[in-house]
Amino acid sequence: MKEGRTRIMQADYGRYYGFRRNSPRSPGLPSQNDTSQLLLPTKKTKPKPARPTRQFSFTARLGQLGRSLRKGKTQEALKRRSSSFSENVFSASAPVPTTSQLSFSPPLSKRRRTLSLADAHQNRGIRPMAFVLDAEDVSASNGLHMNGQDSLVQPLLTDFYQLTMCYGYWKAGMHNEPAVFDLFFRKNPFQGEFTIFAGLEDCLRFVQNFKFSKSDIDFLKKTLPTSTEPAFYEYLESLDCRSLRVQAVSEGSTVFPKVPLITVTGPLALCQLMETTFLNLVNYSSLVATNAARFRQVAGDRIELLEFGLRRAQGPNGGLSASKYCYIGGFDATSNLLAGKLYGIPVKGTQAHSFICSFSSEGDLVLRDLPPKNDPSQNVNLFALALMKLEFLMNRNIWGVSKGEVSTGELAAFCAYAIAFPESFLALIDTYDVLRSGVINFCAVTLALNDLGYRSLGCRIDSGDLSYLSKEVRARFKAVAEIDPASLGWFADLRIVASNDINEETIMSLNEQRHEIDAFGVGTHLVTCQKQPALGCVFKLVAMSGLPKIKLSQDVVKITIPGRKKFYRLFGRNGYAILDLMTLEDENEPKVGDQILCRHPFEESKRALVIPSRVQQLHETFWENGQITKQLPSLLDVKKHVHNSLEQMRQDHRRSLNPTPYKVSLSEKLYDFLHSLWLQNAPVGQLD
Repeated sequence: MKEGRTRIMQADYGRYYGFRRNSPRSPGLPSQNDTSQLLLPTKKTKPKPARPTRQFSFTARLGQLGRSLRKGKTQEALKRRSSSFSENVFSASAPVPTTSQLSFSPPLSKRRRTLSLADAHQNRGIRPMAFVLDAEDVSASNGLHMNGQDSLVQPLLTDFYQLTMCYGYWKAGMHNEPAVFDLFFRKNPFQGEFTIFAGLEDCLRFVQNFKFSKSDIDFLKKTLPTSTEPAFYEYLESLDCRSLRVQAVSEGSTVFPKVPLITVTGPLALCQLMETTFLNLVNYSSLVATNAARFRQVAGDRIELLEFGLRRAQGPNGGLSASKYCYIGGFDATSNLLAGKLYGIPVKGTQAHSFICSFSSEGDLVLRDLPPKNDPSQNVNLFALALMKLEFLMNRNIWGVSKGEVSTGELAAFCAYAIAFPESFLALIDTYDVLRSGVINFCAVTLALNDLGYRSLGCRIDSGDLSYLSKEVRARFKAVAEIDPASLGWFADLRIVASNDINEETIMSLNEQRHEIDAFGVGTHLVTCQKQPALGCVFKLVAMSGLPKIKLSQDVVKITIPGRKKFYRLFGRNGYAILDLMTLEDENEPKVGDQILCRHPFEESKRALVIPSRVQQLHETFWENGQITKQLPSLLDVKKHVHNSLEQMRQDHRRSLNPTPYKVSLSEKLYDFLHSLWLQNAPVGQLD
């Protein structure tokens, strides 16, 4: 480094952080090739940087105002400064930077200079607070970024021991030995008897884009022991997934313990590097999709289910994954706007209590006019019309409250929201009191909108006894409809949305109480999977160099099913699935009408003869010879497959309480093979 200059510790976003070398840069950013701009002068030179246009710190401006007060600035000067501050902060004409124009916010130190993303990409050291994505860098496939669900899905998203094992394989000369790994789970979640398989496309995108970058290799050189041979890093740099074969169950299928969801075949070391990332992509996706499917099961097909879990999710990635896979599992819409943009999921929402509370009286309602739907040239005072409707309703003996109990501020808030969204007005009615204020104000505004040619959607209840309140609100809707059945008959069918810490048991209890709710907004219990935080998928070696491999354990459930296998689902005459059957790879496929002996994997006495009416092979090849071999379905297609797959299961397998266990069986040959290998590898104890 030259004297008088210090080196900046710079960040390498890398290609997985969304930066592309050939992407157009925004004007005004320093040149990617101008390295002199990455060197900052020390106190010795002290150049004074030019003041950037429209770049300011909110905290810094407040600090300026505070210093002005301490220095005794005049009120007029403070007013000028405050006015300038407000114009900068709140001006609608102020330019909004795009994602490609983002840069680090200028620090407080005058010695430092803002770095562009291009600079950060080319130089290493500065740690970004969050990863950055190009705003439009999404593929046509489900809105996914090209390297998977998001920019963090990359080769280093793995456990350290995967790289140490990989080096061990390479050092021993075993890294290219042909191997087979199975990804499966051992127990269905939520005390149920089915699981929805999800995350396959994310795995395939990861395989498709698997490549260690130069910065990855540089990091590993600093992380692995210094005794690691340089040729190993050359080996890692050369790795891609053209030599892998990925077979799997179709995404959105119902799956069961022990049956592999994914089978990976290829060089030993490369297969090993798939483990952690595959498990990360499949575990939560399948868990939350299963949770969503269970909510759909208890709610029934008539009820609309809305996912409101973003604020409760485990970080941004958890929030996006939850929105995507809850939709697959059976939810109708999400409140998550980014999920709507990336995945095409319908987006819905109402308002929060803060919106209602922000209107204390009618004086807070500034804009009151709304043009009739059929005559935009006119303006009608919606608040005045709503007051008239409120008076009309209060004269009807259907409320049991006095006019003084009805909140005027709440009515003003409803009018403000209705003016903003006259075609889709849906009000939150529990801010003060559902029955003594909220529902009355909602009905008044809805009648006012109706006079102008608009139709409200309904209301939302977010607290209290949801069953009782929904029935009372429905009764009042029906009472208003009976005022004039010919013109107000639709009022009885207005939608009632309920939220407030909804879980499976809540919905089942509400069903028993015959609630009048049309839609549930579910958040915390859905996206965090509070009943079971993890699915517990594992990734196990089952064959290498043509020889079967078995993992033994004193806990029988953890013993693996060795060797290359095939997987089938057998259906009975009623069209429902009877069991899943695993066979050796070289066994003949089960045939319709043939009698098949099916064995429990570990309990000798449990066996059954099955004569299938239909046989479905579960695994298909999705990746081979360096490319995806099947057209991947859209999210909507996967969602439909989830529904159809569940419909093929008996109701007693699907029910929430005490479901009947679904059978997973082995063929006679595979059963004998498993137990023979088990005895060969189990140590023989010696008694003295």
